[in-house]
Amino acid sequence: MSALAEVTDASFAEDVLAAGDTVLVEFWADWCPPCKVLTPVLEAVASEGHPGFRIVKMNSDENIATAAAYRILSVPTMKVFRGGEVVKTVIGAKPLAALRAELAEFLG
Repeated sequence: MSALAEVTDASFAEDVLAAGDTVLVEFWADWCPPCKVLTPVLEAVASEGHPGFRIVKMNSDENIATAAAYRILSVPTMKVFRGGEVVKTVIGAKPLAALRAELAEFLG
């Protein structure tokens, strides 16, 4: 079980699109080994306490409408939202240093 908040099709608009913060959404699935590898990396970044930046997870198998709307074709896929718009996409599991580098502009 992850320490990261879960969002769903029902909560996505409020939790992500209308959020005042920049939000990274990890689209994942139970059957995905790289998703399991990525979880502690995302939890480490989240625990660093970057003001104005949050990380949430969405199970793409259980939330098909949102996954389809954002054309999630492989998991894990991470999309960074700011002001309701996707501002960055990162595909695949990354080690901590590589993910920090990918997200540097958002981590302050």
